[in-house]
Parts: sequence; C-alpha cells; structure tokens
Amino acid sequence: MESWYWGLFIAGILFALATLIFGEVLGHLSGMLDSASGHHLPFLQPAVLVGGITTFGGAGILLSRYTELTSWQSGGLSLLIAAVLSVLVYLVYVKPMENSENSVAFSLQELVGKIGEVTVPVPASGYGEVMVRTGVGVTNQIAESLDGRSIPSHLRVVVVEVKNSVLLVSPLDSDPLN
Repeated sequence: MESWYWGLFIAGILFALATLIFGEVLGHLSGMLDSASGHHLPFLQPAVLVGGITTFGGAGILLSRYTELTSWQSGGLSLLIAAVLSVLVYLVYVKPMENSENSVAFSLQELVGKIGEVTVPVPASGYGEVMVRTGVGVTNQIAESLDGRSIPSHLRVVVVEVKNSVLLVSPLDSDPLN
C-alpha cells in the first residue's frame, strides 16, 4: 500500500512541475474540456486536483509509516485529509483568483452619463476630443457638441449620448479647468 502512496505522491509532484512548466498548454486543454462538456467542475481545476493527489499520497505515506492504523484506516484518513485540503485550496486560492479576473475593455455606451474633460477643443460644428475615466484608467474619445456650441479645452463635460462612435457632450462648467 505504501508503494501506491509513493506513486501518487510522485505523480502529483511531477504533474505540479508539468503545470508549472507547461501551464499555458494545460490551461487551454482545461478550457477546451470545460467548453466541450458544457459545464465547469471546480474540483477538476489543476491546482485542486494535483493538490489532492499529492496530499493523499503524502498523508498515506506518513500515516502508514508513523501510526498504528490499518491500511484501510490510513487510506480513509488520507482521503479525508486530501479532501479537506482540496476544498481549502479551492476556497482560498482558486475561487478568489477566478473572481479577480478583470478586463479593461469597455463599451462606448458605458460612457453615457460620465464626466470628462475636453483635451482638444470641440468646435460648434465639428469634432474635438474628450478624456473620460473608465474604471481605473482613462480613454480619449472623439466628441461633438450636443447643442452646437464650441467647447474650449480643459472644460468639464458630461457625455449625453453616443452616435456613430462619437460622444455627444454638453459642458458642465463655464470656466476651463487649470
């Protein structure tokens, strides 16, 4: 039984090393399996699976060598230890990392209602440019005056509408920011 534990322990370590070295390839394979099956099983995450296999093998080795437990008892206790550790790895590492994935992408429609600053003056009939904060960054977008009045640089504006990928803006202030 101890040789079986050693095999699982070594296989878990080798798989962990392979994941470390070839992580991108294995991540793509995992993604293809998720999309092919139509659902996602959290215990099939490589970190959870490898952690469970390695823990099961390591706990089995330690319990069979250093306790008076029978092989069935050490196997059951090793399985319990591996399951608890796998759940902890999922809850403490995998789940928070899934939730932390952010995107810097935005839609122009999301800018409606946002306040920006004119960076290139907007003429009465024509286009200028405004800088608008999006999440943690800023974006510069082509802008046109909503009411046909010119808007000077450094003036705060509000995005009222988006038409043909152009922001229609209206001045918030009458004095430019300096």
